[in-house]
Amino acid sequence: MRKNKKNLVIDLVVIAVSVVFAIWLSQSELLIEILNKTQQSKFWGSLIGGLFFTSIFTTAPAIVVLSDVAQTNSAIYVAAVGALGALLGDMLMFKFLRDRVAKDFYALFHVDPNQRYFRIPRFRWLSVLLGGFIIASPFPDELGLAILGFSNTKTNWVVPISYFFNFLGILAIASIVN
Repeated sequence: MRKNKKNLVIDLVVIAVSVVFAIWLSQSELLIEILNKTQQSKFWGSLIGGLFFTSIFTTAPAIVVLSDVAQTNSAIYVAAVGALGALLGDMLMFKFLRDRVAKDFYALFHVDPNQRYFRIPRFRWLSVLLGGFIIASPFPDELGLAILGFSNTKTNWVVPISYFFNFLGILAIASIVN
């Protein structure tokens, strides 16, 4: 029990430091400079824009970069490459949420992830759809990934879900601009 509390505290500290760093990054000129330099290249602009599309703190500048890149390029190309960048960001967050935070949460609150309601097919599909729609929306991917992580969605399912729904979200943005 003590170990689980300690692990959860460590996880929360890592999350807090990440949030502080993301806020600093979004308010500093560094992020804007990185995004401005990459938006001249349709590949790197789309990839880096997609990577930053995943976090609540960096979504707004990423949308601006993706929109700028989409003005002079194919919306499908921007969405395909941007979704790849978003997938990379989502996988980093998902691995952390699922492998660390969810396990510590379950242990701390004595929740058995193998309990019956976690195995109900409707619950799993509902969590996959809800998580996917949150990933596709401008809402933070962290929430959608947390839903997928807490419902024990396997990584080999999260990859296509993340790519597909990020593709749809970025395609919507790129299509509006075009």
